[in-house]
Amino acid sequence: MKSTPVKGTKDYLPKEVAIRDYLQNTILETYQDAGFSRITTPIIEDAVNLDKSDGGENLNLIFKILKRGQKLTSALNGDDVTEKTLSDMGLRYDLTLPLSRYFANNRNDLLTPFKVIQMDRVYRAERPQKGRLREFMQCDIDIIGNPAPDAEVELILTTTKALKKIGITDFTVKINDRRILKSIFAFAGFAEEDNEKLAIIFDKLDKIGIDGVKAELTESGFAAEAIDKFIGLFESGSLTLDSIANVCDADYVTSLKYIMDTVNAVSNNAFPVVFTPSLVRGQGYYTGTIFEVEADGYRGAVAGGGRYDNLIGKFLNEDIPAVGFSIGFERIFGILMERGYKIPGQKKRIAVFYDSENYADALTYAETLRKDYMVSVFARPKKLGKFLNKIEGQDFDGFAVYGQEDGIKFFS
Repeated sequence: MKSTPVKGTKDYLPKEVAIRDYLQNTILETYQDAGFSRITTPIIEDAVNLDKSDGGENLNLIFKILKRGQKLTSALNGDDVTEKTLSDMGLRYDLTLPLSRYFANNRNDLLTPFKVIQMDRVYRAERPQKGRLREFMQCDIDIIGNPAPDAEVELILTTTKALKKIGITDFTVKINDRRILKSIFAFAGFAEEDNEKLAIIFDKLDKIGIDGVKAELTESGFAAEAIDKFIGLFESGSLTLDSIANVCDADYVTSLKYIMDTVNAVSNNAFPVVFTPSLVRGQGYYTGTIFEVEADGYRGAVAGGGRYDNLIGKFLNEDIPAVGFSIGFERIFGILMERGYKIPGQKKRIAVFYDSENYADALTYAETLRKDYMVSVFARPKKLGKFLNKIEGQDFDGFAVYGQEDGIKFFS
C-alpha cells in the first residue's frame, strides 16, 4: 500500500495545521464581525447542476462519481456508454454553485439580503503543479439579494480586512466589469456568441502575454481584423475608465467609479483599487463586476470574485442578484509559509518528562503550566538528548523534567 497522499492532495504536519486553523479562524471571525453567517453544504452535487453551472473551464475539471448498483449496470449495458450516462453526481469545483442551490432550496427560511460565509474544501481534476491542487480550501463571502454596487463595496472592504489580519498587508485590488469586457469584444467586431470562448482565452493574459492571446485567437479561427482591433486596444495602454465610456454603456463606468471611490473613502486609501480592463475571471456565470486581489511581489491572485446575477435563477426561474468574493486560502498559506509565518501571540510549547513513579504528579504539574504554555507530557526516554533534538524540530520551545529543581529550560 502507498503511504503518500493521492497526487494533487497534501498531508499537513501538526505545526502546519495549527497555522491553517489560526488563519481560517481569523478569517471566519472577521467575516462574522461584519455580519455574515456561516453555512455548510455537501461536497457532492447533482451532475445536472454542475454541468449547467456556467463554470467555464472548471466544467472540464469535475470529479465525476459513477452510478451505483443496478443503475451502473444498466448504463454499462446501454447503447450509449459515455461519461454522462455513467455518472449522476460529482464533487463541487467551487462553493458558488452549491450556495446558489442552497439559497433556492432554503429561500423561505433566509433573510434577504443574505450575507453568507462558506469555508470548505473543493475539488478540481487539475494537473497537479505548484499552486494547483486537486483538493483545496476556499474561504467565501457572498451577498444574495442586493443588486446595488454597495454589495461589492462591502465584500471588498471585508475581504481586504481579513487579508490584512492574517498578514497579507501589501496588495492591489483589481476591478473590471464583464459587461465592459463584452462591449470591448463587440467593439472589436467579434460575434456575441463567442464571448465566453473569448473570455476564456483572454483570461490567460497573465500567463501567456498579449502575443500568446493573439496566437490563441488566431488558432481559434477568429477574423484577423477583429483580432488586430482587439489586441490594439490593450497594446496601446490607453484604456481608462473615462475612455472606456466611448465603448460601453456609461452606467457600467458609473458603477465601477462608485465602487472604487467608496472603497477608497472608507479605507482611507489604504490599498490601491485599479480598473483593469484585461481582468476576466474564468467562470462563465459572472454577469457584471469582477475583482481580484494580487499580493505585492507574488504573481497571481490571492482572492477573487464577482457578480453572478443569473446563476440562482437557474433553480428558481427568476433572476436573483448575487455577488461573492473568495480568498484563495492555499495560495495565501503558501506565501505565508515561505515568509516563515508564526502565529501572533501564540503560547510557547513545552514538553514535560516524567518517570513512571511520578506520572500522576507530573500531570498535575503540567496542568499548572497550561495557563501560560501549551504542554505535552512524555515518559522520559532513555536518550533524552536525542529526543530533545527531535521535539525542537517540531516547534517545541522548551522542556522540563518533573522532579528536577531547575524547572523549564528553553531551547536557545
